[in-house]
Amino acid sequence: MATKVLYQKPKSMIRPKIWNSAVEDAYRFQLAGYRDEKEYCSVSDDTEIERWAESGFIKKLQRKKDGYFYYFNKSRECADKDLFKIKIFEY
Repeated sequence: MATKVLYQKPKSMIRPKIWNSAVEDAYRFQLAGYRDEKEYCSVSDDTEIERWAESGFIKKLQRKKDGYFYYFNKSRECADKDLFKIKIFEY
């Protein structure tokens, strides 16, 4: 029986003012119920996150709440009106 390594707690948090690819990744992780990629990798059985080859954005994530999957588009999904909801954590 393997035990998962607990993820490190963040030291600070910022809210983005403009969109970029890091904000898009954070949006997709937080939509699935995770803080960020570190938390997702520590609690998920997925060792590698599936990404779109064209854009590099996340393709699929397993939801934290019920284990179902979120499937994302190749293009941007985080609208400018949702930027204030996103949290970028620093370790």
